Amino acid sequence: MNLTQADFQERRDRLAEQMGPNSIAIIATSPEVMRNRDADYKFRADSSFFYLTGFAEPEAVATIETDESGEEYVYTLFCRERDREMEIWNGYRAGIDGAVDDYEADEACAIDLLDEEILEKLKNKQKLYARLGQRTDFDARITGWIQKAEQQSRGGGDVPSEIQQLDRILDEMRLHKSTKEIQLMQIASDISAEAHTRAMQAVQPNMMEYALEAELNYVFGKNGCVPSYNSIVGGGRNGCILHYVENNQPLKDGDLVLIDAACEYQLYASDITRTFPVNGKFSPEQKALYQVVLDAQIAAIDAIRIGNNYKEPHRVAVQILVQGLLDLGIMQGTLESIIADDSYRQFYMHGTGHWLGMDVHDVGSYKLDGEYRTYEEGMVVTVEPGLYIAPDDESVDEKWRGIGIRIEDDVVATASGPLVLTKNVVKSIDDIEALMAQS
Repeated sequence: MNLTQADFQERRDRLAEQMGPNSIAIIATSPEVMRNRDADYKFRADSSFFYLTGFAEPEAVATIETDESGEEYVYTLFCRERDREMEIWNGYRAGIDGAVDDYEADEACAIDLLDEEILEKLKNKQKLYARLGQRTDFDARITGWIQKAEQQSRGGGDVPSEIQQLDRILDEMRLHKSTKEIQLMQIASDISAEAHTRAMQAVQPNMMEYALEAELNYVFGKNGCVPSYNSIVGGGRNGCILHYVENNQPLKDGDLVLIDAACEYQLYASDITRTFPVNGKFSPEQKALYQVVLDAQIAAIDAIRIGNNYKEPHRVAVQILVQGLLDLGIMQGTLESIIADDSYRQFYMHGTGHWLGMDVHDVGSYKLDGEYRTYEEGMVVTVEPGLYIAPDDESVDEKWRGIGIRIEDDVVATASGPLVLTKNVVKSIDDIEALMAQS
């Protein structure tokens, strides 16, 4: 399933409506990034630019100009022209005609003419909407355009006297997912769940972490997807490193392996973490800690309900994690004092989730007027509590050291309760061991 041009137009309609009359929005896609000499990273369009245009080529800028009534607007796409020689080397381009015919721009213009054409578009506009702070080089270009437009306006005509942060509108639009967006995220989640299932069935002692990562990448690739972030495959003590991405150590018999990996489908991301035993069987200590994390995660997911405070899942998870640490004798004191002084952060040092969408850490404010916002229909959030006992933490009995556990799912807030997109990969102890026994 793909988004259609009608979907992108509907988004532009909503943006234009919020911009008001006599306004212009300017948004650029991502720049191409050099990997090493004469080799680029594979291009990926800027998420907000693609959200409005559906245009995935580099070197592109879009403008939306509202009229005096604010009821009509003109959408212009600046892009690369067709170039037979360059297309032989680097692939086909939409070109000016394609921007109009295939991407339904009202107007299209060569990107090389942007500096010249944008000045005319700035005339007689009251407001300019731009994504300030995203790219210093593009901020500088916008500043230069305004200065030149002001110089030209001395002969007559106004230029924008007010600059607004475009992201304030776009981020809020992107935070609330449509039914079709959730369907795309469900596809990404299903593919990622398949990859995690394959990893559980493929793992074996002495396998290299990168070989297990390759099992994930195979599933992503065969479905036309790429990883939505750098995959974490941490065996044993490496699971205690939150952003471990080296993935170059052998997986040892008796250790757990923590995999935080997922793919994006049609630029919509998923985000899954599972932790399981390399040899297919949890040890008593691993099982005890894992169950605490799982209980916290299940309760936190249940707290993703419309009207609940954004922080409610974290509050619920922390209570269960701390009580579990007390019950296992890993921490001493009272539940209330440990939470009050944040001493639990010795073992759980991150939040319980983040917004998810076209970006893994997706856009959208977490607070409104200084207070954590409440969940609303169509918001998608991760739920990922964990416990990490450092291998050199001498305050803890040796049997617990070097165990890192995190369990993460992607959850949509709906009127009927939390919808777990990533439910297709097992996470209970019995289910994990049963699945791994089949391999």
